[in-house]
Amino acid sequence: MLKHLKFLCATAVTLALTSPSLAKDAVDAETVVATVNGTPVTVGQMIMVRSALPQQYLTMPDDVLFTAILDQIIQQNVLAQAHEGDDPKRLEIALQSERRLILADSVVEKFLSNMPTDAEVQAAYDAKYSGFEGPTEYNAAHILVASEEEAVNLRQKIVDGADFADMAKEHSTGPSGPSGGALGWFGAGMMVPEFETAVFEMEVGGVSEPVQTQFGWHLIKLNETRKQEVPMIDDIRGELIGEIQGAKLDAFIDSLTAKSEIDRTSAEGIDPAVIKDATLLDD
Repeated sequence: MLKHLKFLCATAVTLALTSPSLAKDAVDAETVVATVNGTPVTVGQMIMVRSALPQQYLTMPDDVLFTAILDQIIQQNVLAQAHEGDDPKRLEIALQSERRLILADSVVEKFLSNMPTDAEVQAAYDAKYSGFEGPTEYNAAHILVASEEEAVNLRQKIVDGADFADMAKEHSTGPSGPSGGALGWFGAGMMVPEFETAVFEMEVGGVSEPVQTQFGWHLIKLNETRKQEVPMIDDIRGELIGEIQGAKLDAFIDSLTAKSEIDRTSAEGIDPAVIKDATLLDD
């Protein structure tokens, strides 16, 4: 469908300029916008087509997309009406799947329309962050050079009293060199493993032995450490609401499942690879 829509969109610009428009308050899903040999094309059908389109199509002007979708549905009707014989097996299966999906989505949407109360959000926040001790964050600086020998020589100068930041500005080849090698705050997983391991083993104020990574040789100075602070409730309200609703939905589905009579024994002995065989949908 998308390749046809792509073609139609290219020609729809001029057609759209002459498309009739209906007052918005006079239109509903059953409103007929065209007929094909007596078969109606409705606004509801067009809405369903639009809802399945990739995001890039949704940025098109409404009039252009309206015409393109209408032309698409008309073409589909023309082709469908040219079908001879019984409906293909895949049609019934597709309709069953689509009905199941739409009804399930409808139930989920209705269930989730009941937003958590402020008290529930507060309780979820308290449960999640009571006694919370965040991971350690590190503030460090480094000097990056090409060889171990150069790193050793620079470290000795720093041990003898040279200022680390001044040495970084003068010798570091890394992008942080001009700012004295400052890396700011970072946590686990944000640096390459060799660099990270060295930092984790350091004492505040210390300067590491030369550390080799894929970028070269580093001298690292650990300035300070801190524990990640507990986030403010308003900053993560959306996240908490999502977690609450997810847990409620899981419990709701579990309760429905528990009350349902489900027999999976028919699946025993069936080759799992069968679901890759699309030819089974053919007549």
